[in-house]
Amino acid sequence: MTNVEYDNPWVRRFHHEPSEVTLVCFPHAGGSASFFYPVSDAMQSTVQVVALQYPGRQDRRHERPLTTVAELADEAFAALRPLMDRPLAFFGHSMGATVAFEVAVRMKREQLEAPVTLFASGRRAPSRHRDENVHKLGDDEIVAELKTLSGTDARILGDLELLRMILPAIRSDYTAAETYRYRPGPALDCPIIALTGDSDPKVTLDEAGAWADHTTGEFELRSFEGGHFYLAKHQRAVINLISDQLLSLSL
Repeated sequence: MTNVEYDNPWVRRFHHEPSEVTLVCFPHAGGSASFFYPVSDAMQSTVQVVALQYPGRQDRRHERPLTTVAELADEAFAALRPLMDRPLAFFGHSMGATVAFEVAVRMKREQLEAPVTLFASGRRAPSRHRDENVHKLGDDEIVAELKTLSGTDARILGDLELLRMILPAIRSDYTAAETYRYRPGPALDCPIIALTGDSDPKVTLDEAGAWADHTTGEFELRSFEGGHFYLAKHQRAVINLISDQLLSLSL
């Protein structure tokens, strides 16, 4: 992977192709900006893609991981503020969808232009709570959870040294995701497209459909065959869906 631009510690740009809209990608729990390199590569001729890099992973591994969605959203909002003078779209997967939503809430609070679309992938609506306590488990149990979801490279799960490096960030992300509580407030006014795997143990179709309650704009629910990381099997279809949606907008 080459030509990574570091706009600031939070924002990564793999390709520099100016476009009318910038797609901001928010990683899942334990994820990093590089997860979205294929999206940037596939869309570089039509849409500028940037990805967030949370503290505590990869080149930021020596920084303190954040343990609340509020902290993640506050820091992400500040990092993205310089980009908010142009149209933005948000794509968040799993925990990233919640963080993206909360950044959009902060934009509304500051009376800034809303994202042109919020793509909420692999995550139940903010108002749909589940009692989950993976963050309280031991290291072995957290690794078992990661294996179940199939979202972490198997080579990493088998490398004890690498695991020791990434587990603090993963635990912090799970803490943030599982302790998040939605605070009722004005709905967003941007389109929301919820994407989910039809056999995702973390999200039911009903929970994904409840994203409709969080916007006064258009809503669409798209279901794909697969589990929590259905993205791996349907990468091209998801990229096409994002591209078609953004190109259909009059910006």
